[in-house]
Amino acid sequence: MEDKDFSLFIERIKGKTAIDLSLYKEAQMKRRLTTLRQKYGFETFETYYRELERDGKLMDEFLDRMTINVSEFWRNPGRWEAMERKFLPELLKQGGRVKIWSAACSTGEEPYTLSMIVHALGAQDRVSILATDLDGAVLQKAVQGVYPERSVRDVPHAYRSDYFVPHGRGEVAVADKLKTIVAFKRQNLLNDPFDGGFDIIVCRNVMIYFTEEAKHGLYRKFSRALKPGGLLFVGSTEQIFSPGQYELESAETFFYRRRA
Repeated sequence: MEDKDFSLFIERIKGKTAIDLSLYKEAQMKRRLTTLRQKYGFETFETYYRELERDGKLMDEFLDRMTINVSEFWRNPGRWEAMERKFLPELLKQGGRVKIWSAACSTGEEPYTLSMIVHALGAQDRVSILATDLDGAVLQKAVQGVYPERSVRDVPHAYRSDYFVPHGRGEVAVADKLKTIVAFKRQNLLNDPFDGGFDIIVCRNVMIYFTEEAKHGLYRKFSRALKPGGLLFVGSTEQIFSPGQYELESAETFFYRRRA
């Protein structure tokens, strides 16, 4: 009965929100949502769903708990240094505009990290950054660009003074110039169509929460969304072991290049 209760909940959520929870690892997702359901005293997912339909704030909290909103500026600094010193300069040398997508961007630390690198290279007039996420609430935070001071601990010292300003007690705000090349948009990564022609796609520390079937589908879609020679940048726990099946090849640790 418990399994049927959760299965019916998945079907109803998909019908209402177009979010397919069956593409997430079931044990992790069920544990996370059971904790949230029990927090409010609902004995079944059926009764929880009825209240989600009625209470918008409860639905917002559900969406926030379901999505994985963990992000940091310059997470795994060595990989961002490779982006700054090698991959982005190589693309800029080719001439023309550079189109970047930060997929599942959460509260914006990742696209703003990209924007810092672009500005440091003096390429802000040649680069556009699309930043997408499923959760509208985190996108609002990203647009605001205000963060706790601890979130910038991995940012190179020179960049902290150039690209952040104090904002209230214990907070910093990204400089307005970082926002000029970043466009935020709501997107369901597992369901919505992708744009194309990207030079770089960054999708980090998200795939680990999806089923193998969902991962395969996303890697194929990411590959098709890249230009030939374009780069996919993944998280430190998301190495692609057979990139060739997606028309990708390893360019460096956690960077994969679309075959020409």
